[in-house]
This record gives sequence, structure tokens and C-alpha cells, in this order.
Amino acid sequence: MTSCKKFRAARTMAAAGLLAAGLMATTPTLAAEPDGEQKRLVEAAEVLTDLMKTPDDAIPEHILDRAEAIVVIPSLVKGGFIVGGQHGKGVMSVRNRADNTWSAPGFVALTGGSFGWQIGLQSVDLVLVVMNRKGVQELLDTEFTLGGNASVAAGPVGRKAEASTDASLSAQILAYSRATGLFAGLTLEGSSLRDDKDANEDYYGDRLSTEKVVLGPGAASKPEARAFVETLQRITPAGRTR
Repeated sequence: MTSCKKFRAARTMAAAGLLAAGLMATTPTLAAEPDGEQKRLVEAAEVLTDLMKTPDDAIPEHILDRAEAIVVIPSLVKGGFIVGGQHGKGVMSVRNRADNTWSAPGFVALTGGSFGWQIGLQSVDLVLVVMNRKGVQELLDTEFTLGGNASVAAGPVGRKAEASTDASLSAQILAYSRATGLFAGLTLEGSSLRDDKDANEDYYGDRLSTEKVVLGPGAASKPEARAFVETLQRITPAGRTR
């Protein structure tokens, strides 16, 4: 290569380096949303509050009175063509029957898929009500499969719904949802629920399993967690002053 060509090549590399440096200096670094966990807790509390506002669609009080744990997943996204899938992040809390209080919320994630003739995209606010302690323990397994580890059924709605007339109450977990959009073949069968340890660490400052959060000592101390627990306390009959 001649000296002239070498000079032009060096100048081109230098210009590219300066351009890259300029772009790096002026382009903001994309960072993870700083309030992701706080937002999740706020939205979960809103889902519970909104769900109970409409009597015809509300979770019956006798269901909430029996509930041993509640999982809320705001904006679970489901969609697909032929092969469907779902993904969402939420929180769960477990009831302490000794004093009828709810635990600090632990973070969870739901993923999975289902096969069938499915068309559309749907955002679903999902609430899972765990009806017994066996269901709670199975839910806290490393990776829990809905419909596999424990029976899941659509929960009865309406404040006046009678437990004695609903066969679905034999299920360990009752599912409630509020959906928008169009979707055919909505199902949670085969979906898995697991710890979201990254979120637990980001929010609580320690890489805790969700089991340790919800079954461990200590009450929710951060404002968003406390507000979520207070919402649960307010809507569950056993938590009310009688």
C-alpha cells in the first residue's frame, strides 16, 4: 500500500472512531426500568380493587374467606396463530391464619404455551386464588405447572354465588381474569409459574426465593408492598373488623 493510501485509510479509521465516540457520547444508554417492581405492585393492587368493584364479576366473599394465597398477574399477554403462548409477571401473598394477615408479596413469573386453533392477541389481568395449604406449597415449588401439579378451574363470580352449587370449588386453584382484545381457546393449562428472583433481589435487596419472602418473618415495609397487602386485607372477609 502506498503512503498516500495508508494515510487515507488511517484518516478514515480515525473519522470512524470519532463518529463512534460521538454517537456513544450523545446516545443515552438504555437501562432497565427503575420502577418495574414498584409498578407491578401498584398495578396488582389496582387489579384487585377493580375486580371487586363490579358485583357481577367480583370474586365471591366465601371464596376470599377460604383463600390461603392469592397471585395477581397484571397484563398477562397471550397471543398466537395456531400455537398460542402466554407470558406475564406478577406477585403473590400468603395468608397467615393465626392472625388473618397477609404476607409480604413475593414476585413471580408465568410462562407457557398451548396448542390449538387460536387467533388473536389478548391482555389478561389474571388472579389465582389458592384454596388450601397443599396448593400453596405446590405453588411455591421451583417451577409449578398449572393443571399439572394441582387442579385449576375457572372460579365462580358474583358476591352472591353459593359454594354448594359450584363444582369448581373442588379445585385447588381458582382462576379469575379480566380480558381485552380477541382470543379463541384461552387456557392456562401447561403454563408454569416460577420465582422471579431477580425482581425479589431488586426490590428487597437480597436474592430471595418467593417462598422465603411469603413464608419468612417480617411484614411488608416498602410503601408499594404495604399498599398491596392492605388491599388484600381490605377485600378479604377474614381481614375485616367484624
